[in-house]
Amino acid sequence: MDAGDKMKHAAESAKGKIKEKTGDATDNRDLQAEGQAEKTKADLKQAGEKAKDAFTD
Repeated sequence: MDAGDKMKHAAESAKGKIKEKTGDATDNRDLQAEGQAEKTKADLKQAGEKAKDAFTD
């Protein structure tokens, strides 16, 4: 995984976490769910890249 992808996925995960926490604080269930989904998607991308790297090394 190149550094650009790592940074991109980390940023996506952070963005999702912020949305999730904002949804918690404002009692906005839709924003909370959207944040969780974004965070999970980014985390899965990171895991996929790590697995790909493990098999190509």
